[in-house]
Amino acid sequence: MELTFRKGGLTARAETLGGELVSLRDRNGAEYIWGGDPAYWSGRSPVLFPIVGGLKDGKINIGGKTYEMARHGFARRSEFQAAEQGEDFVEFRLRESAETLAQYPFPFSLRVRHELREDGFATRFTVANTGAAPMPFCIGAHTAFRCPLGAGERFEDYRLVFDQTEDTASILPGEGGCLQSGVRGVPLDRTDTIELDHAVFDRVDTLIYQGLRSKTVRLCHKDTGRGVRVDFSEFPMVAFWTMPGKTAPYICIEPWQGCAAFDNESGRFEDKPWCVTLAPGESKSFCYTVTLLGE
Repeated sequence: MELTFRKGGLTARAETLGGELVSLRDRNGAEYIWGGDPAYWSGRSPVLFPIVGGLKDGKINIGGKTYEMARHGFARRSEFQAAEQGEDFVEFRLRESAETLAQYPFPFSLRVRHELREDGFATRFTVANTGAAPMPFCIGAHTAFRCPLGAGERFEDYRLVFDQTEDTASILPGEGGCLQSGVRGVPLDRTDTIELDHAVFDRVDTLIYQGLRSKTVRLCHKDTGRGVRVDFSEFPMVAFWTMPGKTAPYICIEPWQGCAAFDNESGRFEDKPWCVTLAPGESKSFCYTVTLLGE
C-alpha cells in the first residue's frame, strides 16, 4: 500500500512493502527518486536491516548457532505496518515474525519515519530490543536518486562533492561479495570530489568509505549545481552504487551502520564492523536527511 504526504510544494510517496520512500517530487513536479525500472534495477530506496551487504557464504553465527540471511537482510522484503501518518510524514513499524525469527532469533521493533521538510526530507530509523537477550544489528539506507535529473543530461555530467577534503581509499568488494581486508579501492587523494563515471562502477561495483571527515555529500550537476545534498553524519560509513554494466540512470547514496562481511571476519554477528548491540529494552535511532539543490 502506498501513502502520500505533502509539505509546501513537495509531494512524497512511501510504500508499506519494505517501509521505503518511493517518490519525491518538487514544486515543479520533477521526480528525484529512481522509479525502479527492472531493466536496470527494480529497487528504489530499500531499508537494510538487520544486516548491510552480504554475509560470508550467506551465513552468520548467533549464539553458537548458524543462521542464513539474504543480502541486506529481510526488512526490504517485509510488509510494514503504517503506525502513524500526518500531513507531512509517515511512520512504519516492523516486528518479529516466525519468518524473521528463523533468520534472526531476536524480538525487535523497527520504526522507519519519513518526514518532509521545506527543502527535502529526513528518514529516521529507530531500532528497539524487545527481547530478553542482547541484540546485535546493522542498519543502512540505500536511496536511489535519478541521475541525470534533466533531459539531455548525462550521468557523467554529475559529481559527488564532500564537505571536506578527504585523503583515503574505498573498501573494495571481492569474490562472493565479501569485502577485501587490507586492499585499497578507489582513492580520494586530497580531494572533495568524485566525478561520476559508469566505467568506475563497472570495475569496482560499489564505492564504500568509512571514517570520512565529511558529514555531507552533494550529488550535483557540474554546471548548474542542481541535485541533492545528503547528510550522513549519524552513520560511520557511506557507499555509492549503480548497477554495473547497465549504464543505469541513477546513483544510490547509502549511509551505513555496518557493512558486508570482510573476507577475514570471524562469522559471529557481534564481531561485524560497526555492529550495534542493544541491551534488553534499549533502543537507538539513526537519521539521514536529503536537501534538494537548485530546484
